[in-house]
Amino acid sequence: MGFYSWWQEWLEYVNQNQANTAIDGSVSEHCLGDSSALKRPSSIDNSDLIYEATSGDSSTGIELHDTLVEGTNYILLPEEVWNQLYEWYRGGPILPRKVINSGLSQTELAVEVYPLRLQLHLMPKDQCSTIRISKKETIRQLHKKACEIFSLNPELVCIWDYFSHQKHALMNDMDKTLDDANIQMDQDILVEVANGNSAGGVNSFHENGTADNGTVALVKPSQSDISNAEGLSLSKGSSRNGTAELLQSQQLASSGTDKTYGSSGVSTRGSFCGLTGLLNLGNTCFMNSAIQCLVHTPEFARYFREDYYQEINRQNPLGMVGELALAFGDLLRKLWAPGRTPVAPRPFKGKLARFAPQFSGYNQHDSQELLAFLLDGLHEDLNRVKHKPYIKSKDADGRPDEEVADEYWANHIARNDSIIVDVCQGQYKSTLVCPVCNKVSVTFDPFMYLSLPLQSATTRSMTVTIFTCDGSALPVACTVTVPKQGRCRDLIQALSNSCSLKHNEKLLLAEIRGHLIHRFLEDPLISLSSIKDDDHLAAYKIPKLTKNSKFLQLIHRREEREIGISQSNVGWKPYGTPLVSPICCDDIVTRGDIQLIVHRMLSPMLRTENPGFNCVSRSCIDSSLANDDPRQKDVPSSKLVNLEKLPLQLVDENNACIDLTVGEDKSVKLSSSSMSILVFADWSQKLLENYDTRYIENLPEVTKYGPATKKARTEPLSLYSCLEAFLREEPLVPEDMWYCPTCKERRQASKKLDLWRLPEVLVIHLKRFSYSRSMKHKLETFVNFPIHDFDLTKYVANRNSSRRQLYELYALTNHYGGMGSGHYTAHIKLLDENRWYNFDDSHISPINEEDVKSAAAYVLFYRRVKTDHHHSVSNGTVSSAGQHSILSRK
Repeated sequence: MGFYSWWQEWLEYVNQNQANTAIDGSVSEHCLGDSSALKRPSSIDNSDLIYEATSGDSSTGIELHDTLVEGTNYILLPEEVWNQLYEWYRGGPILPRKVINSGLSQTELAVEVYPLRLQLHLMPKDQCSTIRISKKETIRQLHKKACEIFSLNPELVCIWDYFSHQKHALMNDMDKTLDDANIQMDQDILVEVANGNSAGGVNSFHENGTADNGTVALVKPSQSDISNAEGLSLSKGSSRNGTAELLQSQQLASSGTDKTYGSSGVSTRGSFCGLTGLLNLGNTCFMNSAIQCLVHTPEFARYFREDYYQEINRQNPLGMVGELALAFGDLLRKLWAPGRTPVAPRPFKGKLARFAPQFSGYNQHDSQELLAFLLDGLHEDLNRVKHKPYIKSKDADGRPDEEVADEYWANHIARNDSIIVDVCQGQYKSTLVCPVCNKVSVTFDPFMYLSLPLQSATTRSMTVTIFTCDGSALPVACTVTVPKQGRCRDLIQALSNSCSLKHNEKLLLAEIRGHLIHRFLEDPLISLSSIKDDDHLAAYKIPKLTKNSKFLQLIHRREEREIGISQSNVGWKPYGTPLVSPICCDDIVTRGDIQLIVHRMLSPMLRTENPGFNCVSRSCIDSSLANDDPRQKDVPSSKLVNLEKLPLQLVDENNACIDLTVGEDKSVKLSSSSMSILVFADWSQKLLENYDTRYIENLPEVTKYGPATKKARTEPLSLYSCLEAFLREEPLVPEDMWYCPTCKERRQASKKLDLWRLPEVLVIHLKRFSYSRSMKHKLETFVNFPIHDFDLTKYVANRNSSRRQLYELYALTNHYGGMGSGHYTAHIKLLDENRWYNFDDSHISPINEEDVKSAAAYVLFYRRVKTDHHHSVSNGTVSSAGQHSILSRK
């Protein structure tokens, strides 16, 4: 009887008379008391968790099956609980496991069910041994174990990180943990003995792992080390050298079991091949979903099941010395082997973590980022170009696009030639136009996948509040429609038309944050995409001719009381929206001049029904400020006798505040380095009674999402619309400005993309995750993507190509949940069966084609439709199997 059955029997036995019995670290004897209903369980049986043929090597101990999953195949018990159960029931075997620190902060506790399995290679004696050791053990402890296993003098032994049978690093920091040293599962460790009397002593080896005679010093595997289970997988203790690859290639050539491909790729009919799940090792669903889509790409399934070893590029400095490709190929073979037992992708994850530490550990990651790294890494590992030539790119210089595109593609293939390029890489045309000299630059660049924005509209509604500086009108919110990928000049033009701007006026656009002017948007080429929906914009009407002038910024403040322990403190804090007016600096500017300008800006908000300012009226202000000169110098300051002094304070160049309510004829020293003059208006409660300030208090957002807008956003979005948004001309972001060869300066050029050459397999990434200043969020937009007849013919700019560009969906990844969490799955179509399946880690189930589309779709995989493409239908069933047992914990 397996232990899972024993565990269930024991739970029923102890709970038959107690509905809520729980294990909390101790088990009392009355829990195991007599019962007439159920029989007391027999001894504990852990045998279904371990390999039947256990090694006699004490360095590894009892080996667990690689496919165990917590909660399905085993459970973890505190040591005290296990000890009590073992005392009463005996049996076994006992399988203790350590609790280690994990996580980014190393403060989380986790049970290390699978300690590191390392291969020790003793040089120069060519001996090999496999050990198990915790990744939290130190290098000193590994060194000690190695010396004990091979009976060596520790003073004469040094150990090396021997990844890919190359001396990667000398492991001489004895207090460093194996985890910190980035040692991964199934890695090789070189144990080197410094013995001057030995012909193969340490002095005869170099740091690249080679001997003096130029041959690689490796352990030669025997024929029995080669496993027949998946055709080309190596045994756990064998090495990956040229001899092993030769033996594997010979074995594959003599076997016909892998040559089972139909017209559309890998044959699955009647064999259940391709319906093998991947175990979740702890938040690895992001990896599992991407892997399943790749291994079910027919071109890749065929390639990695044939003899691809001759294309491994171990010399490529941009690659992973072939290890990533080997690990992926080995995993693919296991997933396509007959049988339905889920595969634990631990060896592959170990290789992945070795070359991409960002994917190490067991945190959730972005499936698309993993996919991008994997495609690029596989390409470099399998690049048929061993020595990349230097090729200088040429500008188009008016040559025909077809000629330039072919030249760029030939140059690309001369440096990059692999199965990944053959299948997944396409080419697009990139056109840059200088906004100053109109220089046009055309290049043709390769792409591996397309990242499409989830944008349905080509236009955008933006709300901006219009202010006047001459007191001629109250502030008014103005909503205009502009190109979604337009620039500030488009917004200013639309606002100018909407607010009936006079011929001698212009608009000064500003972004308001925290009741202050964050920035003036004076550059007409600023992209509107840099303005967020929750921003607040103001536009100020100012005269066009403002020579030698500065901008007076009127910052509003009101008092806020802070109740302290002993008294109440009055503080002035900004509120509302700043007002702006130009002020000429040709002549002397007095305090009275600034009072007059501020009076004029505030005059539209003056309450006529309030007699608080008994000598003030709009007619009085208008007569005092009759002309349009922003300086107002022809108006004598004595006019202020008819106007009540406003509580204004000027911030001088030393950041000191000057009271403008006194000394109206005194001149104001303006800063020569700043274009702005800051003036604070302190609104007392009495002053607020005379002005209606609601017009400046609540500045609307650029885009306010109301119920109607939200409803519209949930309507289906076409994949074609997303593609059109991706191909639409737009300005480069400021950090990516282009160096114009004509202007000899960096310019914010406009960029236009066009598809030119499409790949056999087109991967499309839907950009669901977006980032703003204050938050990250996921777009739950439903995208209506075609499953059949995805027609891209009209989007290909190469008009000389008469080929119809039709694609069919065969796989996609899904993301459910929010940022930094959630869950990934894959929907995959087995082409020869013409059936869709849901791959949810180790669980696989058939689904209907109409259920493939959902708002969770994240990365889409399309395959070019061939004229002779056809489907055959076969029925299949899905089942799951697993093992169940228990582990103790220490």
